[in-house]
Amino acid sequence: MDSSTEQLIRAAIAEDVGNGDVTATYFVPEESVSKARIAAREPGVVAGMEVALRVFQEIEPRIEAKVVLKDGSPFEAGDVLLELSGPSRGILTGERTALNFLQRLSGVATQARRYVEAVKPHPVQIWDTRKTTPGWRLLEKAAVKAGGGTNHRMGLYDHVMVKDNHLAANGGLEELQAAIDRVKQDRPDTRIQLEADNLEQVAGFLTLRGVDMLLLDNMGPVKLREAVEMNGGRLWLEASGGITLETIRDVAATGVNAISVGALTHSARALDLGLDFL
Repeated sequence: MDSSTEQLIRAAIAEDVGNGDVTATYFVPEESVSKARIAAREPGVVAGMEVALRVFQEIEPRIEAKVVLKDGSPFEAGDVLLELSGPSRGILTGERTALNFLQRLSGVATQARRYVEAVKPHPVQIWDTRKTTPGWRLLEKAAVKAGGGTNHRMGLYDHVMVKDNHLAANGGLEELQAAIDRVKQDRPDTRIQLEADNLEQVAGFLTLRGVDMLLLDNMGPVKLREAVEMNGGRLWLEASGGITLETIRDVAATGVNAISVGALTHSARALDLGLDFL
């Protein structure tokens, strides 16, 4: 587990526990040992199991856990995801923090699975975006993968994405080509993607060298098909902008290679999971 996730877990525990779980300390005997399980109250896809386990380990190392369903596994209401045994106080103290992670991340995985299923049988990838919860990006993108989606760039540091505001600040095609050349010289392994808002931009971008991908932003199916035809298989094409479960199949049918959906992360609903003592 990466250090940033470890820090996030410790911060979440500190936020909830503070200087001690008053209820568990006064109302649960120190010697009490219990068994418990986390079960689903609605269907979904598991994500965040490793984080949930680490929460309990951080709070009480004597807690033993048995993972029943691994990340990426589908489940129905009533299915058991995780079984726990050990000191009752530790299980109770870790319950909410563990569930917060597991419910949120399983919600993202479930959302991603819905979109992945919606585009079948078209061979198109479903990509996430940078529209993630601050501090949770690695976890939410891992949850997208658990749901069958594909991670786009992780941040501003690993992939060039020249969007409309960059273009407005940079100038025309000549200046754009010069900037692309500088990137290729300084960082030859970095992918370069340009955002096109219309077919005229697509035509212009296809004249440039060193471009790997185009983002076709807020184009309907008709224009997307035209862009795919203009491209002729030269560059990887990503469609984006306001795409929903109701419209994504039509977008997938246009022949684009990928569809990015911010809603995979920014609009995913936490699933209803619960922890119960046996």
